[in-house]
Amino acid sequence: MPFLDKLHIWAEDRPHDTAVVVGSNRITWAGLRDAAAGLLVACGTTTVLAEPNSVGFVERYAAAVAGERRCAVLDPLWPGPMIEDVASRLSNSGAAGASGAAGGNSLQDGDPSSTFLVGLTSGTTSVPKAFTRSRRSWQVSFEASIEFFGLSQDDHTLAPGPLSASLNLYALSECLYAGAAFHTLESFDVGDAHASISHDGITRLVLAPTMLRLLSERGLAGDVDASGIRSIICAGSKLDARTLEAARRWAPHAAIYEYYGASELSFVSGTRLAAGEPLDVGGTGIGTPFPGVELSILDDAGVALPDGIHGNISVRSGMVSNGYLWGDDGHALRCLNGWYTVGDQGYLREGVLHILGRRSDMIVTSGKNVYPHEVELAMASIPGIEMAVAAGAPDDIRGQKVIAGVVPAYGAVTATQLRTGLDGLLARDKWPQQFYLLSELPMTDRGKVSRKVLLDWIKNHDPRAQPLG
Repeated sequence: MPFLDKLHIWAEDRPHDTAVVVGSNRITWAGLRDAAAGLLVACGTTTVLAEPNSVGFVERYAAAVAGERRCAVLDPLWPGPMIEDVASRLSNSGAAGASGAAGGNSLQDGDPSSTFLVGLTSGTTSVPKAFTRSRRSWQVSFEASIEFFGLSQDDHTLAPGPLSASLNLYALSECLYAGAAFHTLESFDVGDAHASISHDGITRLVLAPTMLRLLSERGLAGDVDASGIRSIICAGSKLDARTLEAARRWAPHAAIYEYYGASELSFVSGTRLAAGEPLDVGGTGIGTPFPGVELSILDDAGVALPDGIHGNISVRSGMVSNGYLWGDDGHALRCLNGWYTVGDQGYLREGVLHILGRRSDMIVTSGKNVYPHEVELAMASIPGIEMAVAAGAPDDIRGQKVIAGVVPAYGAVTATQLRTGLDGLLARDKWPQQFYLLSELPMTDRGKVSRKVLLDWIKNHDPRAQPLG
């Protein structure tokens, strides 16, 4: 049961307590139960939600997963033809199941083994890959994350990003399961997030590191009180030293969690930094296996590798997805002797997982394997650097050379400053051979940082990437 059976319990026990807040609009537990139940008659076997954050979104989402119905949540900012293409593929894929399998008009959870969510993850093609999750896999995930993050019913969680993003959709669902109030915004705005923290008794933040940095630095500048925040949960990329330092000053009583996972695998590993505990600056470590997860590093034949040797990060857990409806290229989600991997590379050292990145991103320079992720982590830890992007460029002597672009946090930056900053953070044979000053981050049309775009800028002498001597 993902969360509907629990919703009935909270609606009976605490009918008038706040369940969900979206901007200035809120709904109680009983109100959410009744609104979702009222939508069931018009709710088909498969629902596609592609809309901004709202209380109505939450009501439709709850109805869309009742019985054995299935729901696909898409980014409303995607081009219209792409949304239509995905909707058409869903209707033709058999994802809806038999017309009689939806479970009638009862707001109850369906068979635990049945599919309730169709997830979309961007790939190398124009159409996102589609994978499915069972109700049981999310129940197992909820139990594990509630234990790891210490979520309780008196928590007020703010996830200020779009509900179409898996991080925020999961946080909403987890709170509905746990009986804890969930807060979000109609659209992300630093001032609105600060107002929610100040006036709604927020005790818990779920967000990406870039959002945490914005809220922390502007919160310090604007004297926004965050002393009531008890936990901060970050995912999407590893925390850098500047973000952590700002968050520590702004929310001094908060434990900070960061975790690694993948849409198809769910949670893999995580770590908890108690208030005041130092971060492994520039390091690649991201904690120990999540509750209920077995973790191993395997080669391509499925053979376990010893400590310190990198290979495929592989897991066994009850949280793994069912696989793909479409878009599977044979490399996205693989099973190696009963262990599942999405191809992320890493290694174990004394029980701690270290993440290097996707094998397809690996740079081979003078016979040495270098992962852009580890270069970017080190560079982002240099004082005065806002963001860094590393990539491999063709080189007649080395085969490839490591290059890096940086967006400064303030003032000017020089190549000498960058090299000095890398000393002690990154092995010298992994240092970039050329640095570029970026006026903005190289992004795809879907808003993701792209190493390929950076290389195109450099190749075409784009003024947004200026070489540093």
